Amino acid sequence: MYILLTNDDGIMADGIQSLRKACERIADVVMVAPDRERSASGHGITMHKPLRVEESSYGNSPGFAVSGTPADCVKLALEKLLVKTPDLVISGINKGSNLGTDVLYSGTVSGALEAIINRIPSIAVSLENKNKNKDDYRIAANFAAQLAKYIIKRPLPVNTFLNVNVPDLGAEAIKGVKVVKIGSRRYVNTIEERKDPRGRSYYWLSGNLRENLETNTDIWAIANNYIAISPLHYDLTNFKAMTDIEAIQDYDFKIK
Repeated sequence: MYILLTNDDGIMADGIQSLRKACERIADVVMVAPDRERSASGHGITMHKPLRVEESSYGNSPGFAVSGTPADCVKLALEKLLVKTPDLVISGINKGSNLGTDVLYSGTVSGALEAIINRIPSIAVSLENKNKNKDDYRIAANFAAQLAKYIIKRPLPVNTFLNVNVPDLGAEAIKGVKVVKIGSRRYVNTIEERKDPRGRSYYWLSGNLRENLETNTDIWAIANNYIAISPLHYDLTNFKAMTDIEAIQDYDFKIK
């Protein structure tokens, strides 16, 4: 098995290095990841400046530090840097969960999403960040490696990747695994206005989290000490709404 690792916390982050160590026990590994933190970059790609790449080695694996986003890293890996196509892409382990609607902002999730756009199975892995115990990366990494072996033997549906969130608990406190839908979370009071020394306003993104603990969602699973696995894809079409609004086709629009 040949596994490509990426992330949005940077190639030297504890999460991806723990993941590398776990995956080296089951596969050949290559790392292509940002050269610095690119959290909350979503599916952004670099269009207006060149990408720089530095090759190095990490443990038993080659690695490439890229001056771009996670989506850039996967694109560049598949088209230029790798000598063969990976069997699987794993993005993570993110420092902090990627739950509910946060998946739309997540660079970690977008690394996995870019893989399935290119028809390669993938997993995004994130670790809740409340207790801040580095040993939790080991638990999440070992789980990700086991999950990698599972889905290679039992392929995922076409154009589908798994978004995995692991509670930051000791192994004995994790109750098990739940396959769940993504939940609803949003941030309120997100813009804080401040003044610079010259009295000019500038703005800082922050915000207070509001979550819906609906049963059988990823938010609920993590709150109840389960590993949450959500199958995601890039087709954002609301198929029910297509039926509901199809009459719009017959409206007499004045197109000028």
